[in-house]
Amino acid sequence: MKFTAEQIAGILEGEVIGNPNAEVSTLSKIEEGVDGSLTFLSNPKYVSFIYTTQASVTIVNKNFVPDSPISTTLIKVEDAYGAFTKVLTFYAQAKNDSKKGIEQPVFMSEDLKYGADLYLGSFTYIGKNVTLGKNVKIYPNCYIGDNVIIGDNMLMHAGVRIYSETVIGNNCCLHSGVIVGADGFGFAPNAEDAYDKIPQIGNVIIENDVEIGAGTTIDRATMGSTIIRNGVKLDNQIQIAHNVEIGENTVIAAQTGIAGSTKIGKHCIIGGQVGISGHIVIGNNVRIQAQSGVTKNMKDDEIIQGTPAFGYNDFSKSYVHFKNLPKMVIQFNEMIKSNIKE
Repeated sequence: MKFTAEQIAGILEGEVIGNPNAEVSTLSKIEEGVDGSLTFLSNPKYVSFIYTTQASVTIVNKNFVPDSPISTTLIKVEDAYGAFTKVLTFYAQAKNDSKKGIEQPVFMSEDLKYGADLYLGSFTYIGKNVTLGKNVKIYPNCYIGDNVIIGDNMLMHAGVRIYSETVIGNNCCLHSGVIVGADGFGFAPNAEDAYDKIPQIGNVIIENDVEIGAGTTIDRATMGSTIIRNGVKLDNQIQIAHNVEIGENTVIAAQTGIAGSTKIGKHCIIGGQVGISGHIVIGNNVRIQAQSGVTKNMKDDEIIQGTPAFGYNDFSKSYVHFKNLPKMVIQFNEMIKSNIKE
């Protein structure tokens, strides 16, 4: 795909300074710009590269004025970083939208229902009574079990596994290796000091505008539903256990694990490698620092850290004392010796 500077400026509502017919077909960092690429400048630390970049077109802020001659064509906008993000989104969408049709070999049940502009990659399996919305893109080697419902504009990367009864809304993106709807970790001890499996007969519901990173797993509920609400963003390699509910627009970083039946509120920010116990409630707008262990309920707007996690400010103060503990012990022992001599 090729675009001219004038076309890009039209999309971004920007002003072209230079050659309006300059063509680009790829994107690049400003320091790695090559002929035919589009880049941007927003961080003052990178200003020097605009005089040496070989990129054909560069997006800049409106107030940028070069100090010496440049070869790249400029597109001036209010916010260069935001504008380039918009271009990235447009570029990715255009690339995925070009995928249409059903490759071979695939297996589809005869009762499959699907909307316009379906792309179905090779070696994909789709079970009975499945419904796919419009503009669904399913890349190769995916599995979709029986009775699954998927909304419009789904992007499912290679190797995703969607177990039976799962419901997924509109505008969702699942990256490679995601598994949705596997059994929850449910076992009951028996008289022989072994464990009996508890059947997991619930499902997973993923609402609209959700993105799930590579290798993340979301377990089906024992009964009822595991629910991922609108706008949730999950990083790579996260474990969501059975009957968990995650509130709207909450974001969770990689390698976090959430145990069964825990409820997490709206607009929370959870760092990497956080462990959250089961059967607790975390309020809205809670921030949990990386590598924390959460074992009790959290009220709205709390910021916590540590294992077990507690208030962030208290944790920071306590950690200062912890680092000084060896010195404090020496001082304490010297005080005891001094008192004994007296």
